[in-house]
Amino acid sequence: MKLELHTKSDNKEIQSKIISSIRELINYKNLEPGDKLPSERMLSEKFGVSRSNIREAIQKLEFYGILHSKPQSGTFVADIGVVAMNGMLEDILELEEPDFKSLVETRILLELKTVRLAASRRTEEDLIRLKAALEAYSDKTLNGEDAVQEDLLFHLAIAKASGNGTMNTLMLIITPEIITNFEKYHVCNENQSFMGIQEHQDIYDAIRDQNPQLAKEKMKIHFKTLYQYCYSK
Repeated sequence: MKLELHTKSDNKEIQSKIISSIRELINYKNLEPGDKLPSERMLSEKFGVSRSNIREAIQKLEFYGILHSKPQSGTFVADIGVVAMNGMLEDILELEEPDFKSLVETRILLELKTVRLAASRRTEEDLIRLKAALEAYSDKTLNGEDAVQEDLLFHLAIAKASGNGTMNTLMLIITPEIITNFEKYHVCNENQSFMGIQEHQDIYDAIRDQNPQLAKEKMKIHFKTLYQYCYSK
């Protein structure tokens, strides 16, 4: 199982261009809340970018509540004022890329909550997904292979098991950037990877047994190195 990586730096310039163009389109056409945007195909042709780039930009603006899509209907301007919308779009375009330490700290805060929710809400399907990720991580680690992706896939499975779509989305947003920087910042060593096998198992067992408090405690143990990285320097 592979986690496809698309770092923000790869297409930040393209996304900024599209968002700026969408803002200009909304203002030029005097679009109001509830008005429909042109189709992805039309926007792609108009802005000279791929449809996948258009889709990513729309999804980003949906995340911030500026646009909303309806299946089989299209994408519409959200119900917010023009002044507020322009201000939000300006803020989005000026957003700085978060530093790696901030991403790791955000991950810790998110996961201490998601693991409790996962222990309360997990389904049998969630357990199957978690077990598969756990085994994939163990296999790679024991074979001396890099298992960073498998590690984070296990944590993404926990986010999905939480049953909270927003938590899951936030994890999906920050995970690719974390993966691409783990080795660069030397957060974990080989010995910690082996320790992670038992730590993952302990977290899985607590989720399986639907014990939220124990799941949180085991996650804190698992994050000991990350805590040190974030707060000891």
